[in-house]
Amino acid sequence: MTLAVLHAGTGNALDPSDADRLGAELSAALRSAGASSVDRGPDALREVARRAQEPVLISEDNLVAHPSLLWMLATEPAGRSTVLVVPDPAGDLREDRGKILPAGEGPGNVRYGGAMCVAPADLPLLAQVAEKGDADLLPALLEAGLVPVATPLRLLRAELVHDTDELARARQRVAAVDEDRARLRMAVKEKDDFFTTYAVSTWSPLVTKLSARLGLTPSGVTAISVLFAVAAALAFWQASRPAMIAGGILLYLGFVLDCVDGQLARYTRRFGAFGGWLDTMADRAKEYAAYAGLAAGAERIGLPYAWPLAITAIVLQTVRHMTDGWYGALHDEAAAHPRPQAAGGVGARLSAASTRVQGDTGSVAYWLKRIVVFPIGERWALMSVLAIFTNGRIALAGMVVCGLFAMAYTLALRSLRAISMRVGVLDKVDTSRFRDDGFLVRAGLSRVKAPAPLGFAALAAVAALALVILLLTGVVEPPAKVALAVTALIVLAAGLPARARHGGPLDWLIPAGLRAAEFLIVVAVGASGSVPTPVTYLLIFMLTLHHYDLVARMEKIAPAGRAGGDPLGWDGRVVVLTVAALAGVPTAGVVVLAVLVGGMFGFNAIADWRTGGTRS
Repeated sequence: MTLAVLHAGTGNALDPSDADRLGAELSAALRSAGASSVDRGPDALREVARRAQEPVLISEDNLVAHPSLLWMLATEPAGRSTVLVVPDPAGDLREDRGKILPAGEGPGNVRYGGAMCVAPADLPLLAQVAEKGDADLLPALLEAGLVPVATPLRLLRAELVHDTDELARARQRVAAVDEDRARLRMAVKEKDDFFTTYAVSTWSPLVTKLSARLGLTPSGVTAISVLFAVAAALAFWQASRPAMIAGGILLYLGFVLDCVDGQLARYTRRFGAFGGWLDTMADRAKEYAAYAGLAAGAERIGLPYAWPLAITAIVLQTVRHMTDGWYGALHDEAAAHPRPQAAGGVGARLSAASTRVQGDTGSVAYWLKRIVVFPIGERWALMSVLAIFTNGRIALAGMVVCGLFAMAYTLALRSLRAISMRVGVLDKVDTSRFRDDGFLVRAGLSRVKAPAPLGFAALAAVAALALVILLLTGVVEPPAKVALAVTALIVLAAGLPARARHGGPLDWLIPAGLRAAEFLIVVAVGASGSVPTPVTYLLIFMLTLHHYDLVARMEKIAPAGRAGGDPLGWDGRVVVLTVAALAGVPTAGVVVLAVLVGGMFGFNAIADWRTGGTRS
């Protein structure tokens, strides 16, 4: 349920009869957006803010707008406070990564559009500001510490009117727009990747509209996209030319549906933590199933090294995604709490250059910047094309080469920018949970309270990588028990600084470092103990689901649930694998661990999400 308030701002000189009619129209629009009641009057905001326990939808009493805009405000996907904004190069507000901040000393890029929705978590701020009776509500809220997200107009219309003539013109401009058609087009992301923009979004709204008419839910479309991806993986496994062509086409269609599920959620405003989590998890599972299909197909026709390439691809992509998720969280923290001393330097100049390029939408530099990071659309396009015209091994090699380049590019530039931001983010959350520390670290190793957690995580990843390279090049010959034991001890040492503050500007890299170390220990155990490569891949696949679960819950603002703490943790898994390898049963250890990790993930997911979500 939502409460709504018509707020009397400044500058409204409408004729009383026009003001009454507009107020009635706004009240009806607010109710159509989901408001259970609409209050107005000089004390309405104060009373609602004091008693409300649900979102409060606030509209200026001289707003002329499409009702869908109010509906969008009331149905913000993550349940955060949000503000309607209008692009304005001389505006008094600044939009940064979707967050709304005061423009400060420099010019802004947006202005207030006349409506906002305050989430329950921010109601104390609203009550505090309402008690002061400030007519300029949004500036007062921002000064009090509110950091809302932006809801842009895009194809719809909203205007604050001040007299009868402006009211008439605003109504004409609103009536001139086909609201449903605009909403359908707005369901497509405003800024997407190159392949998605030109090869998917040009026609996916047709599929979205059809899905809505058929009564499909976003999660239902997600499930269908999973079936397409599984069918593609099975076709890649067959490895004949017709099967590879069919697999490439199926993978493309599965990606189209992957875009459609989000578009359908935005079009129908059916959101929820479960749906967002499911979409993220399905994306990763589909991609990694395709890797497995390509590797199995290449092996089927006698091409060596395909499974090692698949293992490299899944490890590389998962570690990259860990850096993506935490860098995004760091950037949000820096935007919400900028540090004055972050100005200047290479990182600051890179940030300014990135902002300029991002603002030059559609330019060559803009698209190169989006392509070079190798996003999901480009990955799936490359995989499909290479599968259709070559074979599974070449397709996987292409994924590895492009992934390595993208990781080097993003890691270097993001690290420089992070240093200039001078904020931390891993210390703002349950650090141990997102490190995925187990009982050994929580109850034992972390008591040492060593400093430099990033240094220990980096050392763990480098040591594990060195062992894998030495095993693969034959410098160290299997079973290499001593080398494996020593490397495992170095990796476990990353648990010593677990209780240290993770607030450094580069500490957002720690989860990626720990993930890399754990995955590489799995690879080392497989290489030293002659574990079948598909079995090694299976364990890494199960581990990726576990780790993505943690990050997806954070990104979708979902409850931690049973995923909030794994007693085994990365440290426990490293110990189990090492002991199994030293005991001469590495394959059994990998299989048992894969079953445990996969079973725990499945149990937690079912138990936590059995009631589903509104994006069902």
